Amino acid sequence: MADSTVRGRFVWHELLTPNKAGAHDFYAKAVGWKKQAWEQDPSYPMFAAPTGPLGASVETRDAAPQWVAYIGTPDVDATVAAATRLGAKVKTAPTSLSNAGRYAVLEDPQGAAFGIHASPTEPRPDTAAQHGEYHWHELATSTDPIAAFAFYKELFGWDELGRYDMGPPGIYLLFGRNGRQIGGMFDKGKQGRPGVAHWIGYVRVPDVHATVATVKASGGTLLNGPMEVPGDDWVAQFRDPHGALFAVLTTGKDLKAARGAKAAAPKSGAAAAKPAAPKTGGAAAKPAMKVAKKAAKKKVAKKKAATKAGKKKAGKKKAKRAAAKKGKARKRKSKRRR
Repeated sequence: MADSTVRGRFVWHELLTPNKAGAHDFYAKAVGWKKQAWEQDPSYPMFAAPTGPLGASVETRDAAPQWVAYIGTPDVDATVAAATRLGAKVKTAPTSLSNAGRYAVLEDPQGAAFGIHASPTEPRPDTAAQHGEYHWHELATSTDPIAAFAFYKELFGWDELGRYDMGPPGIYLLFGRNGRQIGGMFDKGKQGRPGVAHWIGYVRVPDVHATVATVKASGGTLLNGPMEVPGDDWVAQFRDPHGALFAVLTTGKDLKAARGAKAAAPKSGAAAAKPAAPKTGGAAAKPAMKVAKKAAKKKVAKKKAATKAGKKKAGKKKAKRAAAKKGKARKRKSKRRR
């Protein structure tokens, strides 16, 4: 039965940054978010997509610049109790907000920070992400993703929806709710990526290549991509000008539409030069989704090769039996003539 409650849904995203004003200017250019005041507290400016607010900023120099994703729960205190029993640490104890519910911030057993929130209002319909909204959430953990997933499944009731064997980098585990994929998990240690475990959110944009150009021009740093991942989607990962990680995703359908629009647009003479091919992340590790896709393709190719070899072997055996049968027939015919 589908879960229509807020439990297990990514409901909010909070940016910890040393430069709040600069961050809002940057993300307005990078992904089109507008700055919107929160009537409860003007010092807590929100990031608003075309569909409405989805996060806010907090200016601080006491914590590393980062995005903290908040996951919905009907009972913050009960979730905190369950999380600590499973090995999590409390960073911000359960706190009530005036007319805005209750929240807490935790670290999972591997050190990845995440928030939980219980709202006093009914949640919006759980629909596919639109442009400017978060489309995917990925946990780069420091242990077996199957073990990491068990922690979150206990808290939020997530379903395991698949596993990709990436070979030496290990397993990429897909998770979701109500049968729809919403994220993945992998062991970043097996990819040679140091540092603490962390979550990274992917914002859906119309054209990943255009976003890469905008981010770089606005002072952001490209870490990986743009590159294709399973499902014909394209992704890119960045560090904003103040140090926080974030990522974007363009669906295959979006990219096709973007290319069609460019092809239909009138060219402006010599200025309409062919754009340079996008560069990949160089020495940076490839995103786990990319590795997973290559592993899947390799597995399919290996299976096809084995099938082809089997058919060839079977064909040789069949031809050999036919030749033997033909030889016996000739011998019988020769005996009758004698």
